[in-house]
Amino acid sequence: MVSSDQRRRQLAREKFERQQQRREEARRRTRRLTVIIASSVAVVAVIGAGAYVSLGDDDSKRSADAAASADPSASPSPSESESKAPEPAMKIDKKAKYSMSLGTSQGDIKIAMDASKTPHTVNSFKALADKGYFDDTKCHRLTTEGIFVLQCGDPKGDGTGGPGYTIPDENLTALGKADEKGSVTFPAGTVAMANTGQPGTGGSQFFLVYKDTQLSPSYTPFGTMDDAGLKAVKKVAEAGVTGGAGDGAPKKTVTVEKATVDKD
Repeated sequence: MVSSDQRRRQLAREKFERQQQRREEARRRTRRLTVIIASSVAVVAVIGAGAYVSLGDDDSKRSADAAASADPSASPSPSESESKAPEPAMKIDKKAKYSMSLGTSQGDIKIAMDASKTPHTVNSFKALADKGYFDDTKCHRLTTEGIFVLQCGDPKGDGTGGPGYTIPDENLTALGKADEKGSVTFPAGTVAMANTGQPGTGGSQFFLVYKDTQLSPSYTPFGTMDDAGLKAVKKVAEAGVTGGAGDGAPKKTVTVEKATVDKD
């Protein structure tokens, strides 16, 4: 018989994965909207006999936001041109180990990364950190029921941001074989990539696991927090979620003040 605690964890996992899937559905809706807008602009240009219509980047983003707003847990995708942007050129040493250091408002977090296992992920984080992408960003989501994670890496601070490119999934078998429910254990201290629920949709958002968590093995595990970092995240979790819910913005605001990635 399934206990109430097991059932609660299962429901939380399913909710988490549904939210990721809705992000991908919003991405597809935005792409369709972009095509419709582009077609409409072309028609207006022809009918207007010389009239010029331009849809700038800001307008494209507002349209994307409007398309996604119908679903409060969906995230708008980048514009079509952004979504086709290539990931950063490979510049790291694929055989080396790296460390990502996050200086946050709630304490320092150091994350050990092995480039031999997740070269694309480490290379992307190195490229983003080097240009200050993560600096002064907030960890926007804390989950305290069923799954136990703090999610960061969004420059918008609301779960809708990304670098304009995606990276491939890596190291998905590292946590072992999935159980009969399709889950594996992400141990406390694990750092993994967030995604839309579809393969190869990782960007810049990642989550810090502060307590053993059962999830689908579809999230790239690419690092491990040091003891001090894990302790800092646990303190954030102990303070809870704003409004007393089990999922949402943390009561203790976590701002990544500075992020660096260096070769060990």
